[in-house]
Amino acid sequence: MSTVLHSFDQAIATAYVNLADDRLGAQAISCSDEFFAPASRMLNSAAPVFHPGRFDDHGQYMEGWETRRKRVAGYDWCIVQLGLPGKIVGVDIDTSHFTGNYPVAASLDACNVSKGEKPDNWQEILYAVTLSSSAHHFHAINAHDSWTHVRLNIYPDGGIARLRVYGIVQAPEDKLDEEIDLLAIENGGRAMAASDEHYGNPWSLLRPGRGINMGDGWETRRRRLPGNEWCVLALGKRGRVSRIVLDTAHYKGNYPDRCLIQAADVTINNSKSLVNQSLFWETLLPEQKLTMDAIHTFDKEIFNDLGPITHVRVNIIPDGGLSRVRLFGRIE
Repeated sequence: MSTVLHSFDQAIATAYVNLADDRLGAQAISCSDEFFAPASRMLNSAAPVFHPGRFDDHGQYMEGWETRRKRVAGYDWCIVQLGLPGKIVGVDIDTSHFTGNYPVAASLDACNVSKGEKPDNWQEILYAVTLSSSAHHFHAINAHDSWTHVRLNIYPDGGIARLRVYGIVQAPEDKLDEEIDLLAIENGGRAMAASDEHYGNPWSLLRPGRGINMGDGWETRRRRLPGNEWCVLALGKRGRVSRIVLDTAHYKGNYPDRCLIQAADVTINNSKSLVNQSLFWETLLPEQKLTMDAIHTFDKEIFNDLGPITHVRVNIIPDGGLSRVRLFGRIE
């Protein structure tokens, strides 16, 4: 998939990971001011909600980062350490529920520093753009480097409900001799497409740890037609699988009855082409019975050795929810 985008919107954003997701470890490490609402709220993975009549010591409770009214020259800013380093392809500066207190404009800087170093040598990756009341503001970013931190500048002050920084995780270059989860977000894994995402996005399958609840997984609506649901996932690096783990954590009355995984070694990253091709991919894991709220581990004796692969198609039969999918193996 090309990462040079001339436009960026909500539909395109679903093809990328939010590098500023607090569930991936993103943190607001410093800011000029957070009098009305702490900057950490801006990284909350949940959609912002307005709480009418809820007040704290600083006024109306707002889900987001909000600074006091500026009475001197200058502007407010917040430095965010991304949860995972990566290339940034687009952002959403969301002012939802900020109506009379949103900033007039915002810009974004980025830098890349080693772990433990102070963010420095900022480069502007989004020039000052106009913001409006209670709205999403999607913008494409065409900066080719990999970044570890961003600095959001708001002019002159106000509130931002959520900051989403969409991109591609920088895949590891130093793990050639160890077994890793080739699908994990932190290793560059990506969700490419799915037949249905009614209750949850397949990106959840790639997150660290076990699912925290039924909302932290990929779940489809109830299928009323013949066939089955599926999703296509891309490995962070081409590799050979040595162990497969399917987790149905928290899915009890709605877990899939069975699962089958197909795989291929392909170079095309166009999601539509991949979906069509995936129908004919070879079987990696033959159809397996699943159980509720459980970790299912399949060793090499259970699945087929297809050699190095780059993509998988996870078929759940007929429908339901999966919490995590792990493909352990070595990069090749």
